[in-house]
Parts: sequence; structure tokens; C-alpha cells
Amino acid sequence: MKTLKNHPFAVEAFFENSLVLTFAVPQEQLQKLVPECLELDTFQNKWAFIAMAMVQTIELRPKGFPKFMGNKFFLVGYRIFVRFTNKAGRRLRGLYIIKSETDNKKMEFLGNIFTHYNYTTTDIKQTTEGTLKKIYSEKSKFNLVIEKTESEINIPFNSPFLDWKDARKFAGPLPHTFTYDPKDKTVLIIEGVRQNWRPEPVNVKSYKFDFLNSLNLQGVVLANAFQIKNIPYYWKKGQIEKWN
Repeated sequence: MKTLKNHPFAVEAFFENSLVLTFAVPQEQLQKLVPECLELDTFQNKWAFIAMAMVQTIELRPKGFPKFMGNKFFLVGYRIFVRFTNKAGRRLRGLYIIKSETDNKKMEFLGNIFTHYNYTTTDIKQTTEGTLKKIYSEKSKFNLVIEKTESEINIPFNSPFLDWKDARKFAGPLPHTFTYDPKDKTVLIIEGVRQNWRPEPVNVKSYKFDFLNSLNLQGVVLANAFQIKNIPYYWKKGQIEKWN
């Protein structure tokens, strides 16, 4: 069973829409949430980052399988931006996942067989009124409102980034995802390959995420918000590397 969880084969999917909000946190606040093998990916040697990603996914299936065999689901994931230095001395940039939710029971079941991401199922609803789009969950107690606008979108108030160029460096998804097994000190590295990567800034009107609040982090600010549409994506077979 453990071997199955290590992403034993390549997987492909199509992201119809990916909306990512990234929050800046004083780095000492996030250090306790990442395992010993990983270091925080920081900005100005002060800020670390945690992102909430909301992704409408279709055609998720083992790579090479026909599209009709794929699964459709909505994913909500909380990830911390990190780096890992591998045996070759390369500092790989990626994400450490701390929570995963989906609106699809089948995805929860399969996701927990083939990954370590500990999926749970929740209710996820979306509504649109005029220029405002709302994404929310009563069970998970989150609520997000974004506005569609043709006007120039400013960097969020109090963001550590001065412009969208720097902000895009912490937009996700990143090249790698890491899982750590403290018992045998191994790191599972999963590399993602993307296409059509053109993140566009999003105007966030309001947000509330119960899970983020439950972490009791101090000094959290919204650093950026991006949306990406129509992205072919695939994950390579997981690679395991011994740490120390």
C-alpha cells in the first residue's frame, strides 16, 4: 500500500481553471509546518508563503490513457512554498502540501490510494452575480469573492511585492511537489510539467478561510492572486531520494 502512495505512474489532466491566492507570512511562523528536509522558499529573507489553490480539473487519468477514462473534480489545496537540495546538489523549488479537499468522493478514494495528500471530501459551490464570482464551502467554512474587471488590477494592499513581476514568482504551481517520510528519512519528489502558462492577476474583493485561520499564524497578508485557464498538465512518476 505504501508503494502505491508514492505516485507509481505518470498522471495527466487538464485544468479548466486554476485560481491561486498566495499569502505572505513571516518565515518564522511557517517553519514549524515543514519537515526537516525542506527549507522555506523566501522573499527578501523575511517572507515565506502559503497558497490556497482552487482548481477545476477534468480528464485526470494515468498518462497515455484515453480522455474518456479521466475524472472531473474540483480541488482545494493548501501548499507551502519550499526548496529541497537533492543529492546532486540542485536546489529544487516546489510545494509542500498540508491539506487537500475535493468535491468528488471517487477522487478522495483514488487520491488517498495513490498519493500522500490525505484528501477529504467537502461541498464546493460557485455563483456569479454580475461581475462578482463567489466560491464557497459551508462544510470547510471558506468564502472567496473575486471581481471580473477590465481595469488595471493593483497588487494587494500590504503585499511584500512591489509589482506583478515579482509576484508571479510565487504564483504556483511550481515544478516539484515534496512528501517526506520521517521514519526512513526519504523524500518523494513529483515533477509537474505544464503548458500554456499565462497567469493573470485577479481582483480579490473578500476572503475567509477557516483552515488558514486554524493555523494561528501571525502577520499574514494576501501577497498575490492569479488565475490561469486551459492548462494541459501532467505529473511524472514519483522519485524517492534518501535524505541524510
